Amino acid sequence: MNETPRGSGAVTEAAQRLLQAAAARTPCAPVRDLIGADDVKSAYAVQELLTAHRLEHGARVTGRKIGLTSPAVQAQLGVDQPDFGVLFDDMQVADGAPVPAGLLIQPKVEAEIAFVLGADLAEGPLDDAQVRAAVAYASPALEIVDSRIADWDITFGDTVADNGSSALYVLGPAQRPLAGFEPVDATMTLARAGETVSSGTGAACLGDPLSALAWLARTAREIDSPLRAGEVVLSGALGPMVVAQAGDAFTADITGLGPVSVRFPAPDGSDAASVLSVPSSDEGTSA
Repeated sequence: MNETPRGSGAVTEAAQRLLQAAAARTPCAPVRDLIGADDVKSAYAVQELLTAHRLEHGARVTGRKIGLTSPAVQAQLGVDQPDFGVLFDDMQVADGAPVPAGLLIQPKVEAEIAFVLGADLAEGPLDDAQVRAAVAYASPALEIVDSRIADWDITFGDTVADNGSSALYVLGPAQRPLAGFEPVDATMTLARAGETVSSGTGAACLGDPLSALAWLARTAREIDSPLRAGEVVLSGALGPMVVAQAGDAFTADITGLGPVSVRFPAPDGSDAASVLSVPSSDEGTSA
C-alpha cells in the first residue's frame, strides 16, 4: 500500500464528489480514479475532510464504526486490515423507530455488538485487558450502511473515503457489562418480517469483537484521535448485510443482549412503494 497520500487536489475533489452525492441523494462514480483503490492515507484524508465538513455544519462526534472485520470480505477487496468511520449524533435512530423516507440512497442492514466506553483509550498499552476494562457496557446494535457510490462498486479506498460506507445506527435497550457477557460467544440472528435473513457469531468479527475494539483503539491513537469515554463503538458485523427496502422491518437478536429493531416505511405507508433510489441485490458482504 502507498505510504503517502495523493495530492491535496485529488483528495479535495474526491471529498466534493462524495458530498455532492450525499446532498443530492444520488450515487456517484467511485473515487478510486482520484485517490487509488488501496491508498490508505489518501482515503482517510478524504474521510477527514468529510468529518470536518459535518462538524462545521453542527454535527457532533459520538463514536466510531469498524468495518471489513470479516476475513472473507478482506480477501474480496484485497486488504489485510479492517477500516473505520466516524459516528455523529444525527446518525442515531431510536430502537424500533422508522428511518425517514428518502433519507438514504442504497441502504443495507447488519447486526453488531456496540460497546459504550466508560474510560478513555488514549494512554497505556491498549492491550486486551485495558480495552475490556474500558467498556462500560455492550448493547445490541444495527448499523444501516449506505454507499454514496453507485451500485456499491467499492474498493478499500472508496469505502474508507466514504466514511466506512456509514449512514445510521440503532442501539437496543440492553446495557450489559462485560462481567456478565462474553462477546466472542454471542450468536446473532437478523430477521426481516420474522424470517431469518442473516446469522453469525461473535467470532465472525475479527475473531472477537473485543479484538476489533482493541485494533480501533490503537489505530485511533496513532492518528491522534483516541477513543474517549462516552463514545459508542460499533464493533463490526456478526453476519452478512442485507438489502433494506421500503416496507421492511428488521429485528436482530444477540444472545446475552437481546433484540434491536428498525423499520423502513414507504412514504405513503404501504409496503409496495420504494423509498430507495438505487436498490442493490448484493447481500453477501459487510461494510
